[in-house]
Amino acid sequence: MTTEQPELVVRDLSVHAGAAEGARALVDRISLTVGKERVALVGESGSGKSLTARAIMGVLQAPLVASASELRFGSTDLRALGPRGWNALRGRHLALVLQDPRRALNAVLTVGRQLDEMVRLHGRFPYAQRRERIAAMLRAVGLTTDVLAAYPGTLSGGMGQRVVLAMMLINDPELLIADEPTSALDEALRDQMLELMCELVDARGMGLLLISHDLQQVARYCDRALVMFRGRIVDECPAPALAHSTHPYTRTLWSCRPSGRTYGSDLPVLDRDWQAGEAVQ
Repeated sequence: MTTEQPELVVRDLSVHAGAAEGARALVDRISLTVGKERVALVGESGSGKSLTARAIMGVLQAPLVASASELRFGSTDLRALGPRGWNALRGRHLALVLQDPRRALNAVLTVGRQLDEMVRLHGRFPYAQRRERIAAMLRAVGLTTDVLAAYPGTLSGGMGQRVVLAMMLINDPELLIADEPTSALDEALRDQMLELMCELVDARGMGLLLISHDLQQVARYCDRALVMFRGRIVDECPAPALAHSTHPYTRTLWSCRPSGRTYGSDLPVLDRDWQAGEAVQ
């Protein structure tokens, strides 16, 4: 899949814990673009993937501080947005799916109430039209309107994640950022959920930035892969070619997924002093 014009442009993005001079960057001057394609940001826990997603979405919490030479979505300079600007952008143009639906859904409101609020937040539609739009979105994610009266706590993990996906897509955003969207699901549901997400993204002509630690999953579902290590992007390649990367970190990550073939044997260990300062930018 190709892209004509990048929807998201990130240049020299850094995230620090506070503004103290000399503090180590948790995300260190990374650059990336995402158009109408599926791009994966991969790496182990603590590499800075989720911080990158939250910095792009403008939802970092104090004392974390982000800076960038360019942070743009379409023609909008994200660095210049205030609260009202972000409220207009999030959900309508940029959407974020988190790994745990319990963090994204309000436990004391029904699913129907929350979906309706999401529609009303970004448009003026009569009640009947909102209900029709909600029902169509639920069908798209494989749910029925029976779920509208349910509270989030009564849903299984898979159903909860489908509801979150419906909420994030119901206003037809241009870019979906999915932060480990399948890690809270059992193995049988992971591929099913990601395949559904990719189908919906393609059908709606959207871009996808997928945050993941699962390189094998990324290789099946994404177009490009960016590999993070210690807050920097150290490798970039077509996602289907991850298995053939010559980069030592990418090669080690690919080899570390337990399987029947590796049962009873030691998994590869990376020498973390390997040229970690070199990055792909």
